[in-house]
Amino acid sequence: MEGKYNLKSPAVKRLMKEAAELRDPTEHYHAQPLEDNLFEWHFSVRGPPDSDFDGGVYHGRIVLPPEYPMKPPSIILLTPNGRFEVGKKICLSISGHHPETWQPSWSIRTALIAIIGFMPTKGEGAIGSLDYTPEERRALAKKSQDFCCETCGCSMRSALLTLTPNSNPSAEDHQAKRLAQQINFKAESSSSRHASESRGAESESSTSSQGDASTSAEQEAADEPRTEQVEASPSAAEEDRPLPPAAPSTGRPLSPRQRRAQQQNQQGQRDGREPASRPAFAPAPRQQQDESHTGSAVLIVLLTLALAALIFRRIYLAQEYKFDFEL
Repeated sequence: MEGKYNLKSPAVKRLMKEAAELRDPTEHYHAQPLEDNLFEWHFSVRGPPDSDFDGGVYHGRIVLPPEYPMKPPSIILLTPNGRFEVGKKICLSISGHHPETWQPSWSIRTALIAIIGFMPTKGEGAIGSLDYTPEERRALAKKSQDFCCETCGCSMRSALLTLTPNSNPSAEDHQAKRLAQQINFKAESSSSRHASESRGAESESSTSSQGDASTSAEQEAADEPRTEQVEASPSAAEEDRPLPPAAPSTGRPLSPRQRRAQQQNQQGQRDGREPASRPAFAPAPRQQQDESHTGSAVLIVLLTLALAALIFRRIYLAQEYKFDFEL
């Protein structure tokens, strides 16, 4: 495998070092890369004691990116367990779903111990999580001993060392457990932060809805007197409107001159009732009309003068021709 990869690559150096450190199985976990792929590991972890997974041994895959350890790995469980979906990338703070929480100081050993610590926690709808009943998880823990991986040929009955009460964890295990506890704490704090944010958003939405309702009620209350005032204004305007002059009661028909005078009076009264807010440029059409009349008059005068000049010229030419003829 050493001749297949670039030994100067930081990812290859790191993975070969971790493979040497995890070569021997322990009582709680074991992981090794595949013979033909250094970036795909198979692991086995023992279920945490005093939990629904006690007595079970679970197998899975770890797929590492070429940028490892700068980017997190993807973790896939292969053994039915009731906590994580089988054959699907699970969502943890140490997996590829959360690159923002990954730290290059974490290793595959840290990920294995963190998986063991995450198993008794609640799924809460995360990607790849399950919330089976305790009875179902205990039944799956017993069946997990019969699982055998077809890819690496690992059997769960012999994948890990036999668990003994006098086993002493190594210094690497203590360090990995401390890191795993930090990972668990970060996961719990992030979930509580998301819950508080959701509660805050709900309270803000309810407060805003109440504020909108009160604002709409105040606006409706303020609009009611305004509407009443608008409805009452036409009647007041009708009462203040001056009555047109009455026609003579003599019973005689009006002459055309009297009829025109009456129409002019009515037009003047309507003009006087127009609102004072009429724009100042309202008389502009009349001004344009006056200018057009003035232009037409000037044009008529010029045409008349031109015609008169032409007539005088014709008369002058006729007189001149007559005088020449007499001579």
